[in-house]
Amino acid sequence: MGNNCVAALRAEREAVLEFFGSLTPEEWDAPSGCAGWTVKNVLSHMSAAFHGCFTPWFIGLMRTDNLERSSDRDVEKRAGWAPEKVLSEYRFWSARYLNIQPVMKATGLDKVKIPLGELGKYPMGIFPAAFTFDHHTHLRHDVAGALGRTPPPVDADRMAVTLEWMMAGIPQMCRRSMSTIERPVDITLNGPGGGTWGLSPTPGGLLELRPRGAPAGEALIIGHAAEFGLWGTTREPWRDHEIKIDGDIDLGERFLDALRVV
Repeated sequence: MGNNCVAALRAEREAVLEFFGSLTPEEWDAPSGCAGWTVKNVLSHMSAAFHGCFTPWFIGLMRTDNLERSSDRDVEKRAGWAPEKVLSEYRFWSARYLNIQPVMKATGLDKVKIPLGELGKYPMGIFPAAFTFDHHTHLRHDVAGALGRTPPPVDADRMAVTLEWMMAGIPQMCRRSMSTIERPVDITLNGPGGGTWGLSPTPGGLLELRPRGAPAGEALIIGHAAEFGLWGTTREPWRDHEIKIDGDIDLGERFLDALRVV
């Protein structure tokens, strides 16, 4: 992914700044699609993540066994902040994070794997894709939708980066819920940024992501790329979407029931 995920994150950052910069005081305080969080709380979470990359907070995140509770604490800390302060924190630390990415790549730090709480262990070079996913889902599904606003458009590159993180995360994020998936499954997502991914069980009982575009599954799940952020994160039930399963339907349904990307 490399430069592609950094460019995607940069574009998502601009969308966030433009969108949140246009909100009214009432919209900042409105409930978001994240249970218990206002719209301001959502940006507080996003801002805290960037800021935390430069503080001991990040070490705590690596060791946590409850990522959602950690996010709640970040939001609680900023509960009394004015929206302008939250937006200013986001603007400064997101820019700083993007500015260090060339250094990460040049020094090889992007290849170093570190734990991300209970979500598993990942190379630091994929974190811009994780941030892109976080921006994509929060901005479009949790904020714009809750406010009744038209969500920012998504281009194929940003969608592809969002999907790459989601697919890369499935084997580790869903390692317990998918322990009974005993045969290979393929996922085809149609539309801009989409493609085909395969997941196969390993002797150790975990799923393994096969090279993109190499179908070999006994069940093929077919859906829309633009909707994967909704049902792939269980924001909405997969059965409420236009999803087709070819091959072993029982296997495909068990996979979908066990799927939850964070």
